Amino acid sequence: MRFLLRITFWLGLVLVLLPRDKTPESEKLPQIGAADAVQAATAAVSDASQFCKRQPTACEVGGQAAAIIGQRAQDGARKLYQIINDKKEQITNEKHEKTDKKAPDHTGSIALAGEGDAAPSEAPRDTLTQDDLALEWRGPATAN
Repeated sequence: MRFLLRITFWLGLVLVLLPRDKTPESEKLPQIGAADAVQAATAAVSDASQFCKRQPTACEVGGQAAAIIGQRAQDGARKLYQIINDKKEQITNEKHEKTDKKAPDHTGSIALAGEGDAAPSEAPRDTLTQDDLALEWRGPATAN
């Protein structure tokens, strides 16, 4: 609770001290110096710190309300985090599905195991024709 009061004080002080443009409406307002504003803000903060002593029930209810608001903020942040992660996972899964749907690694000209008459382990061993066997083998030519 005090943290919120301090933030409010300092934010208000910064807003008060920011330079403003001169307008006809601003000239009609009472003119307060920066020192007067700081003194008034200090008095307000010291009075606010005594508030819990003067009104303990209001201070207690305010503390409970702050705790509830904090809990709801945590729950909201958790839900937002879950939504972001779910979207991230969904995008990742879609990318994987696209890569899984690519063309298969084989062209279809060679039968896979189980698709043809014989499995690869049962392929015939002697596939050379008689013409292939009739040629004499010659080694590489040697340079003289």
